[in-house]
Amino acid sequence: MQALWMILAAVFFATMAVCVKFASAWFNASELVFYRGLIGMLFMGLIARQQNISLKTAYPGMHAWRSTVGVLSLGAWFYSIGYLPLATAMTLNYMSSVWIATFLVGGALLAWTPRNGMATPLRQGPLVLTVLAGFAGVVMMLRPAIEQNQMFAGVVGLLSGFMAAFAYMQVMVLGKLGEPVTRTVFYFAMGSALAGAGGMVVTGVSTWNWVHALWLLPVGLLASLGQMCMTRAYSHGATLVVANLQYSGIVFGALYGMLLFDDQLPLTGWLGMALIVASGILATVLRERATTNAPAEEH
Repeated sequence: MQALWMILAAVFFATMAVCVKFASAWFNASELVFYRGLIGMLFMGLIARQQNISLKTAYPGMHAWRSTVGVLSLGAWFYSIGYLPLATAMTLNYMSSVWIATFLVGGALLAWTPRNGMATPLRQGPLVLTVLAGFAGVVMMLRPAIEQNQMFAGVVGLLSGFMAAFAYMQVMVLGKLGEPVTRTVFYFAMGSALAGAGGMVVTGVSTWNWVHALWLLPVGLLASLGQMCMTRAYSHGATLVVANLQYSGIVFGALYGMLLFDDQLPLTGWLGMALIVASGILATVLRERATTNAPAEEH
């Protein structure tokens, strides 16, 4: 059942990305984040009331951190969607597994000294090679962006995946603490609305048009549905199958891009995408194996 939740999340997020790409022609990233959060708050508030779930939490600080990193990732992703082919923006956002593997390798390097009896970080060779392969895929995917003067959007898209890694880790922690899915998604929507409103003070507000604004409604609803499905899948302990099924969103995004926007990626772009997906899956497998074999630690 967890696998089904993750596939549904991938479908919802990919479809939301389509709506964001259309809406980005008339609204800036801050506005999209604001309306996504506002609509999401209303939607999740109604669901919480229907499910008789209290929105009061014992972990406000953890929700604040999850919202902060999640909003930064969301804003960066929305921006990159507006300027990059949909498949490219989706793939860069799904770099989170490679980033988590990078954190593990970096942490091992920082903790290791020749005299502390720990195994040399070079023993993590497969994980290191996986990380390097993932970033080689990024270079291949961003090459077309550089040629089309879209490098800044590419870097922003890469940052969206970086921040998403922190957000996913926090979602899993909240799930293990017993926080209801509805409550977790509600607070993220609230954080999005507040951050988007703050961003609008700086970036300004676009001229309102009711026809254009219709794209905002599915952005908020699909985002909330995707967050609910993703949070439910991760909060029950992400298995390898569940964690790797998130990459189906890249497939959906690529199909949408070709069918709706006539996106054309060169062969190096497709190879880079495949390399990122393969390295992300392998990083998840190696990370799971390392966690299973390692002794329990207190955090």
